[in-house]
Amino acid sequence: MANRGPAYGLSPEVQQKIEKQYDADLEQILIQWITTQCREDVGQPQPGRENFQNWLKDGTVLCELIDGLYPEGQTPVKKIQASTMAFKQIEQISQFLQAAERYGINTTDIFQSVDFWEGKNMDCVQWTLMNLCGLAVAQDDGLFSGDPNWFPKKSKENPRDFSDNQLQGARM
Repeated sequence: MANRGPAYGLSPEVQQKIEKQYDADLEQILIQWITTQCREDVGQPQPGRENFQNWLKDGTVLCELIDGLYPEGQTPVKKIQASTMAFKQIEQISQFLQAAERYGINTTDIFQSVDFWEGKNMDCVQWTLMNLCGLAVAQDDGLFSGDPNWFPKKSKENPRDFSDNQLQGARM
């Protein structure tokens, strides 16, 4: 954010509107799930948007999280390293996002790594993590850790087949 100048016009209003969408209660639930789901000890941040962002910022916690949703030996992120270099952190965040997409998260439900790294759109980060948890619960493969009632379950397809007689009867 050091390279960004002050916001003019509608930009400050839009940014304030985005910041109001951040849910502090959801943050606590996400922290609880992440610490439960990760196989490694990832610590716990102090409450608050900036602390939550700083906890996830280097990408190691996110990579540990996505690895915890896969069986041992089949983890999508093979090398997880804490780093202070920005490009390495963004690279790890990108690895998490690619693994989340392979896991089944819709591309439209995934946050942008640069926005997250700069702390611009943390509600999208919450949305992605919430969807990831819901998908993990719905997969019901025994790898989900935590309370399955924390987040809404992803719905499953329920196709219906109607006979021609039923369709004709509905038209009358």
